[in-house]
Amino acid sequence: MSATGTFTPHPGAAPLPRMIRAQAALETRMLLRNGEQLLLTVIIPALLLVLFSAVDIVDTGSGKSVDFVAPGVLALAVMSTAFTGQAIATGFERRYGVLKRLGASPLPRWALMTAKTCSVLVTEVLQVVLVTVIAFALGWSPHGNPLAVLLLLVLGTAAFSGLGLLMAGTLKAEATLAAANLVFLLLLVGGGVIVPLEKFPGAARSVLELLPISALSDGLRDVLQHGAGMPWGDLGILAVWAVLGLGAAARWFRWE
Repeated sequence: MSATGTFTPHPGAAPLPRMIRAQAALETRMLLRNGEQLLLTVIIPALLLVLFSAVDIVDTGSGKSVDFVAPGVLALAVMSTAFTGQAIATGFERRYGVLKRLGASPLPRWALMTAKTCSVLVTEVLQVVLVTVIAFALGWSPHGNPLAVLLLLVLGTAAFSGLGLLMAGTLKAEATLAAANLVFLLLLVGGGVIVPLEKFPGAARSVLELLPISALSDGLRDVLQHGAGMPWGDLGILAVWAVLGLGAAARWFRWE
């Protein structure tokens, strides 16, 4: 005969790492099933890479166009996922009360943000692989230190993620949708992604060079196209944006 309570369930939260993995997997599946997000994070970067590499729309200087365009598109892929996509998705989750309900679950709020960050990183890995494959097919010849590329991508992700969460946590969902897309378009044109910063007037260029997208695209281009060493200046700019963005998001993000 069984002892009393042998088959009594013991309810409780799952281990924290398991909860984070489950939430990160859910966030990733939701992103990959969203047609609008796929357009923003996958289709647009791939089309820009093919178009501007195959057709001499913008004078990128000496060498093959793809050698200039590919690093910029990698930077654009990071921005589209860590900033634009995350800002829009998180903003509407906040509006519909999803964040409020998740905040009341056993999953801590910091762990929820960790899961979202993991989802962003997984998506970026898929983007980098796709862009790299297409670029190689177009004749891309990258150079440089892989560690420098990794540091640029990680700091770029941190910078854009902080800015995206700050926007999603302070503005209304509709305002976030409009602002995130507007910023995406402005930085696509003026961030050195497709159009070299040298094409802009000196005063404007001095300001544009301080933007996170400019630091990321220029840093990746210096390493991958010119084989430069560690781009400390660009890494420093991204680090400052990451600290400011994440710090501001932690301070002013509203869950309701």
